[in-house]
Amino acid sequence: MCLSVPGKVLSVSGDGPLARHGRVDFGGTVREANLSFVPEAGVGDWVLVHVGVAITQIDEQEAGRVFEYLREAGELEEGA
Repeated sequence: MCLSVPGKVLSVSGDGPLARHGRVDFGGTVREANLSFVPEAGVGDWVLVHVGVAITQIDEQEAGRVFEYLREAGELEEGA
């Protein structure tokens, strides 16, 4: 099963269709992600990231629902 994880965009850098990337916060863990597929995403927006690539933009409520499902499945520690 493949899983996309919601994250909040902290910063965006790079220019061009394949060079856009950013720092994304996944509930306290910050990682780099490729943002080329979500050119409209900016700082403060939520995205779903799969294997380091943001594949779609979502709203904060949807991100919260995904985190809740992950907690219920035992995939997140409490407080994450």
